[in-house]
This record gives sequence, structure tokens and C-alpha cells, in this order.
Amino acid sequence: MTIRVLLADDQALLRGTFRMLFDSADDMETVGEAANGREAVELSGALHPDVVLMDIRMPEMDGLAATRLISESEDLAGVKVLILTTFEDDEHVAEALRAGASGFLGKGVLPEVLLDAVRTVAAGEALLSPVATRALISRFLAQPELCPTVVQERLEYLTPRERDVMCLVALGLSNDEIAERLFVSPLTAKTHVNRAMTKLAARDRAQLVVMAYQCGLVSPAAEASRSRR
Repeated sequence: MTIRVLLADDQALLRGTFRMLFDSADDMETVGEAANGREAVELSGALHPDVVLMDIRMPEMDGLAATRLISESEDLAGVKVLILTTFEDDEHVAEALRAGASGFLGKGVLPEVLLDAVRTVAAGEALLSPVATRALISRFLAQPELCPTVVQERLEYLTPRERDVMCLVALGLSNDEIAERLFVSPLTAKTHVNRAMTKLAARDRAQLVVMAYQCGLVSPAAEASRSRR
């Protein structure tokens, strides 16, 4: 299946470079270009891309506001946003995830890393990279009082195993790593993740991570401990 990508960046030269990169991949195609956040939202509605590659600093409407509008639209439920920016500070990372982004990368990444990131996000996985940044993300997200009441209520429907899996997802573990940790098959681990997402009405793994931190299921100390290993 071909991954349809929408480019949102105010620099035409960068958009052209990204277009050549994605169109050269056998499993991707660029379906449109937006020079600002407002155009990104409008084109997302018109084209329904699989992934929007979104810059943060753009005229008229920034990438974070555009991401929030896309993620909150029921008509765009299948559209994933991957933030690609030069602003890799912890506050922008946290705000991007809260806005509904499925991933966050710096513009200094290698072309093959960017291609893999688009594939990861298109598949519904969270891309919380680099690993060292997650400890900073947790400082912003680990505030139980921010947990929406509806999410807190839905947490009660999770089984103990689904809660465990949700916490492991929040710590950045892949399905294979979760399977190894819990002594189950990768397919079983994936099933638990999908069930947790369904019960919590999470768009993807990234939103599952946000919920885990916001509701206090995962602490900054736990993430910091994992990052040191």
C-alpha cells in the first residue's frame, strides 16, 4: 500500500527536497504541499493523506495549531501528523504530543530515518524520538490533575494486563520488547495494545503515551531510570 504524504513547510526549497525523497520511495507518494498551517488543514480535508509532515514555525497558522485542528476533526481521524522541526526543545515536543502529533523529529535526521519515521507513523505507531528527550517530555505530561475525567473513567475498563502494557508503551517499548518483558508472543502484545487503545478511544500509540503520563500511570522517575540503562 502506498503511503500518501502531505508536506507542510513554509520553505519551498525544503518542500521540494522532501517531495523528491518521498516520491523516490517505492511505498510513498507526495499528494500535496502547504506553505502554512491553514493550508495544511485545508489540504488534509481535501486530500486525506496518511501522514502530514508538519513544520512548527509557519505563517498564518503554526504547525501546532494545525496539528490540533487535524487531530480533533472526526473527518480526519485517519490522518497522522509527524512534526519535523528545528525546534527540538522539550516544551515544543510536549506541546506537539498534546496537540495530537504521532511523532516528532528534528530536521537534522538522515533521509532513511525520515522515511522510516513516516512508515512508523502511518502504521499507527508512536515515534517519540530521540530517546533522551522522553525524560523531558514526561516532566510536562506527568501531571495527574490534567487527566480528563472521561479518560480516568475509561481506565477502569482496562484489565490489569492492559494497564501493564499501556505503561510499557509509555516507556517506549515496542511490541516485541513488551512481549519479551511479559513472556507472551508479539501478536498477543499487539492485541493488548490495540484493546487498550480501543477502550480509551486513543488515536494511536502516541496518544496512549500521553494518557499514561497525564493520568499518572507512568512517572518521570520510571522513564529517567529506563533512559539510563
